[in-house]
Amino acid sequence: MKKLLILIIFVGLMTSCLEVPPPRKYPKKENELVTAAKEVERKDSLKKLKEPKIDIAAVEKKLKDEGYNTFSYKEGDTTYLMQEYYMVFLKEGPNRRQDSLEAASIQEKHMAHLQKLYEDGYTSLTGPMGDNGEIKGIVVFNTSTQKEADSLANMDPAVKAGRLVVEVHPWWAAKGGKLN
Repeated sequence: MKKLLILIIFVGLMTSCLEVPPPRKYPKKENELVTAAKEVERKDSLKKLKEPKIDIAAVEKKLKDEGYNTFSYKEGDTTYLMQEYYMVFLKEGPNRRQDSLEAASIQEKHMAHLQKLYEDGYTSLTGPMGDNGEIKGIVVFNTSTQKEADSLANMDPAVKAGRLVVEVHPWWAAKGGKLN
C-alpha cells in the first residue's frame, strides 16, 4: 500500500511538471516596457492620421443655421464645440394607482416612445435612475428649442397617463462627447 501511495504521488508530481506555464501578460524587463509603450504611441499616432479633421466652424455654422445654440472655445491645441441640449427629468406623477396590467401596458408604450425619439434623432441619452427617489429617469434631448423638447417629452404615454411628469432644463455639453 505504501508503494502504491508513493507511485501515485510520483506520477502526480511528474504530470504537474509537464504543464506549460500560461503566457506572460506583462513584459518582464524594463526595455520590454519601453518597447510596449512605443508601440502604443505608434498606434495612437496612426489612429490620429486616419481620423478625418473636422471643420468645427462649419459644424457650428450648420447647427446655428438649424436653430441650435452653440459656442466654441479653444483650450491648448483643442477646439471644443459646445451645444445646448435639454435635460428632461422624468419625475413621479400624481396618478400611479393603475393596476399591474395597465401599468405594464403604459410602461411598454413609454419605452416604445423613448425608442422612437432616439431613432428619429431627438434624444442623445436616456435612462432610469438607480434609486427609488422622485426622479425616475432622465432624457437628454437634442432639439433646437426647449419648447420642442418639452412638447416631445409631454407626448410620452406615461406622462399622458399621469404616471410621470416632466421637468426640462437647458444643459450644455461638448459636441461629440461620450460616456466612458
